[in-house]
Amino acid sequence: MRLVLGPMEGVLDHLMRELLTEINDYDLCVTEFVRVVDQKLPAHVFHRLCPELEHGSMTKSGVPVHLQLLGQDPKWMAENAHFAAELGAKGIDINFGCPAKTVNKSKGGAALLQHPEIVHQVVKACRDAVPDDIPVTAKIRLGWENPDDCFEIVDAVEQAGANELTVHARTKMAGYKAEHIKWEYIRQIRQRHQIPLIANGEIWGYEDGQRCLETTGVDSLMVCRGAFNIPNLGNMVKYNHSSMPWHDVVRLMIAYSRYEIKGDKGLYYPNRIKQWLSYLRQEYQQADELFRSIRRYNKAAPIVDTITDIHAQLTACA
Repeated sequence: MRLVLGPMEGVLDHLMRELLTEINDYDLCVTEFVRVVDQKLPAHVFHRLCPELEHGSMTKSGVPVHLQLLGQDPKWMAENAHFAAELGAKGIDINFGCPAKTVNKSKGGAALLQHPEIVHQVVKACRDAVPDDIPVTAKIRLGWENPDDCFEIVDAVEQAGANELTVHARTKMAGYKAEHIKWEYIRQIRQRHQIPLIANGEIWGYEDGQRCLETTGVDSLMVCRGAFNIPNLGNMVKYNHSSMPWHDVVRLMIAYSRYEIKGDKGLYYPNRIKQWLSYLRQEYQQADELFRSIRRYNKAAPIVDTITDIHAQLTACA
C-alpha cells in the first residue's frame, strides 16, 4: 500500500508534516495550497508554505513533498507551476476539491468541478509548463452535487495529461458527512479510465483502509483529517498499529510547541494548538479537558506551561 499525507489548509504546515512523517511511514506529502489569481508569485510565498524546497523538496525524514496550487486561470497557474518546478518542487498538485465557501466564491477549489472544460485547461497548461520528469497531479471530489459528474471531470483531468488523480469520494455538497462516502465510484472510475488513482475519504484506521482498497481496487490511499485525530494514523492504516497513547500525544504536542514558538510563528501558535486539540478531542477525552483548560489563553507561554505540566504529571505516574 502507498499512503499519502494529504493537505489541510491552515493545519498541515511544514512543522506538522515534519512531526507526522517522523512517526509514520508516509510515502508522500502534499502542502497547503498556494493561491494563484492573476500574477506570478514571488519565491518567498512558495518557501513560506513549502520550506522543504530548500532541502530537495523532502521532509527531514526523507518523505517527498509535492507543492499544491489552487486557481482557475490557466495562464497564471502554468506560470506558477513552472516557477515552483524551478524552485525545486518534486511535484505539482492542483486543488479542485476544496469545499470552503470563501474559496468557492472566487471560483477556486471545488467550484471548478462545475466546469470540466476549465479543469482541463488548467491541468493541461500546468502539464505543458512543467518538465516531463516532474509529476502534475490533481485532487477532486466526485462533483459539485451529482456524483455521476465525476466521469466527465476525470476525463478532463486524464485528457489534459495529469500523472495521477486523488479522488475524495464525496461531492462538494455532501461536505464531510460519513454517510455520503461513495468509494464504489472510485472503482467505477478505475474501470473506465487509465489514470492512476489515490482514494480519499473516511479512512480512520486499518479496517477502513482495507475496506477502501477492496472496494475501489486501487493501491494508494490518502489520509487528511484523521491524521490530526490520531497522530500515528499513518502506521495504523498501513501496519495495523494501535492508536498512540495519550502520554505520547502530549509529548508530541510539546515537540510541536518548540517548533511553533520560534520567531513570528509564536504569534499563530495559540490558534494552531487549539485547532489541533479540536481534532484530537474527537479521539482522546483528555484532549477535550486540555482544550478547556487553555482555551482562554491567547499567548503561547501559558499554553506551553500547561502542556508541560500535564506531561510532567503523566511521566510521574508512569
